This record gives sequence, structure tokens and C-alpha cells, in this order.
Amino acid sequence: MVLMMPAQYAAFDLSDITSHVQDYGPALQIAQSTLDRETLLDILNGHVFIPDEVLNDTIAKNINEDSAVNSIKVTSSDNGQLAVDIDTKKQGLVQISGTIKEFVHEGDSSYMVYHVKQRNIANHGLMSWVFSRISMSMAMRLAGGFDFPDNLPVTIKHNDIKIDYSQVLAASKAGQIQVNGTSLIDMIEVTGATPKDGGIDLQTKLNVPDSLKSALRLALAE
Repeated sequence: MVLMMPAQYAAFDLSDITSHVQDYGPALQIAQSTLDRETLLDILNGHVFIPDEVLNDTIAKNINEDSAVNSIKVTSSDNGQLAVDIDTKKQGLVQISGTIKEFVHEGDSSYMVYHVKQRNIANHGLMSWVFSRISMSMAMRLAGGFDFPDNLPVTIKHNDIKIDYSQVLAASKAGQIQVNGTSLIDMIEVTGATPKDGGIDLQTKLNVPDSLKSALRLALAE
């Protein structure tokens, strides 16, 4: 996926196939500089694994000094659970655990719905007890809430946290690239996400002509 692709593999030169699919040349040139060989193969095969350390590093880089939190750490498990430890400036450590109910990127619609099953405020006695037994929306009001970036709208309903990241994608480098009137990020579709040990498995689709998929597979196999 375009948001947080792992980059531990060497960049792969895609210039040799641009002549076969001329109309998609600009997309391939951007892919050459933003995606690696392993990630492209993963997208073609319908699965992209995003390690927890990549997610945590990306999150850390986007927390500034004015934020209401000091740090956020996610931990994925094989049982499908995603734990989030939030070190807040007001309440201290807030711990939540739950599942990814939806993870969607399709056209202009890009969002994740995280269903909270357990929550706790460490070392706060009665407040911790109450926090763990009421809905997440009520718990957030009790805890005073957090400040979220304007370009990353967050809504909380009962125990579901919905994060809309469409503005972030649209403002990204890939979001600014148009190929035959279609944004580069619109060529990649994400239909779901499953936490596994050490990271999150994204279910993906590549919405390009079969001729381009075949050319990509041939080039990546070399």
C-alpha cells in the first residue's frame, strides 16, 4: 500500500517495461522511486505485510512536541488482536486492545475502523476501573480525549474508532500523480487487514490492465 510500504529491499528498476505499456510509464517511474521489488510482488499477489516496527517508526516521526501524546506503540498478534500503548501527557499510559474491523482504500474512500475490546489507564485506581468498563466513546470523554491532526479525522462511536486517512493519501507524492486521469494511489486497492505476529497483513488489489500485470510479473521475475 502507498501509505507505509516497507523499504528493506533494494530498489528495482522498472524502466525496461515502460516501452511495453507506454500509457502507464509515469506510474512505473513513480513506482520505481517509491516501491521496492518485494512490495510490488506482494501487491500483485494480493498481500502486503507491514511490520510493527515500520508502523511504529512512521507514527513516531509524526508525533510533534505539541501533541497530547509522548509516544504510541502498536503490537500485532497471531490471534488477530492489535494492542496500542499510548503514553499521554495528562493520563500517563493508556492501553487499548482490539481488532481491525475494516481497512479500506478504494478511490476516494480510505479509512480504518478499529474495534476496541479492552482498555485500561495504568496506575489510576478507580478511574482505571471505570475506564475499562464503559464504552470507548465515553472513556475518551472521561480521559479528556486526544488531539488528532486536522488532515486525519477520527470519529469514535461506542467501541469503534474510525480513522479517515484519505486526505493524507491525497496529499502524498503518489496522490499528486495522474495517469490517464487516474491517480496512482487509485490503482492500488486495499480490501482488508489482519494483525499477525509482528505486523499487519493487508489484502490488496492492483487495478491496472492485465497486460501491465503480466509485464510487471515478467520484469520482477528476472
